[in-house]
Amino acid sequence: MRKKKKQEEITEPVIVGDADVEATPKKKSKKIKIKVKVKRDPETGEVIKKRRGRKKKEEQLRDDIVVVEENRKLKKFHIHSFTIGVILMDLCVIAGLIVINLDTFKNFWVTSAMTTMTHKYWAYTLYSEKTINKIMSENYIEVNTDSVNLDDIVIGDTSAKTHYASKYEKELYTRDEGNEVYKIIRIDEGRYKGYLTVAYDPSDVELAVSSKLGRIGESVAVLCRNNGGLVGINAGGFEDLDGWGNGSVPLGAIIKNGELVWNHPGGSGTLIGFTKDHKLVMTPETPEQAISHGMVDAIEFGPNLIVNGKVSKIHGDGGWGYAPRSVIAQRRDGIVLLLEIEGRLPGYSIGASMNDVIEILLRYGAYNAANLDGGASATMAVNGKLYNRPSAGGEYGGRTVSNAWIVTNKGKKTCVGCPY
Repeated sequence: MRKKKKQEEITEPVIVGDADVEATPKKKSKKIKIKVKVKRDPETGEVIKKRRGRKKKEEQLRDDIVVVEENRKLKKFHIHSFTIGVILMDLCVIAGLIVINLDTFKNFWVTSAMTTMTHKYWAYTLYSEKTINKIMSENYIEVNTDSVNLDDIVIGDTSAKTHYASKYEKELYTRDEGNEVYKIIRIDEGRYKGYLTVAYDPSDVELAVSSKLGRIGESVAVLCRNNGGLVGINAGGFEDLDGWGNGSVPLGAIIKNGELVWNHPGGSGTLIGFTKDHKLVMTPETPEQAISHGMVDAIEFGPNLIVNGKVSKIHGDGGWGYAPRSVIAQRRDGIVLLLEIEGRLPGYSIGASMNDVIEILLRYGAYNAANLDGGASATMAVNGKLYNRPSAGGEYGGRTVSNAWIVTNKGKKTCVGCPY
């Protein structure tokens, strides 16, 4: 039987792709069908021999090895990142403990918080009451309580000069083209920013009061529009329970056109306003006494910063911290200065201290000056629109307040682009 099988050799089949191929025996005519499945190289046409899945197994093994290695590296990386995160957290805690114990930071944090109406708790989150009391006792203002010498204020020619005492005086006197009423000077000291409005004629400056006094306040922009103000800044303070005050209830007295239109407990005791001769006065008198002495427009706030050219003595940062500020001042020649400092805007302007404010005012020749309500209320409007960046309320045109000092154009002086 074996010999017969040996004799039945077949010729080598001719392979023509994936098909049944016939092979013819040499000695017998019996046809044998062999089914062969092959794969050819697309370029050479040669038959590609299969290795029965070995290649796939090798590739899968290599892939598995790569995955294992990647997971191992990833695991190491995660452990490494976690360790770095813990170290960084520890460093932050250590740095924080060092910073909050620095005297400079203590003074900044405590005084800035304690002068706010609603955020005093900020100070108590980091320090004890004993520490806070100690800091506040070291940071205060010795207010200059001298009476304003009105004879020192001589309102006269404020046109441009040929010689100037400083670059700041030249900047102040050099008017913007086509505007004889006012000029706005940009203040940029890096740490804080703001605007100084120069009103050349003091008779153009007056107090604007909310038309809904006792019910609701109005933004500085609205106060300007309703009273013909080209420029305006907020003036007096008001009740601000939990930071939700709307300017409806002013603190202290308000004098408008020589009449006492409002008086409410909680004022600072210092009236700040203008006489019928358009001279700025800061006085501890009662509203009735002030009116009898010629006071026309006034609000109650403070403290006095400069009186008769002499500054109030500031200990530390004055106990007022760094914050948005509003200030009114007058030079000896009668020019009125309205200073608005932006603040509580990290990365842009943190605010100014009382020392900072006094320094700016002295540059531009302020002879008498007083602090007004600041913080979130510190807003400025030009041509009936919000002009500065307040720390709150900017998205709806500025916070509503009780009153504002505005610059009008009663004399119809040249003012290109002014709406009235």
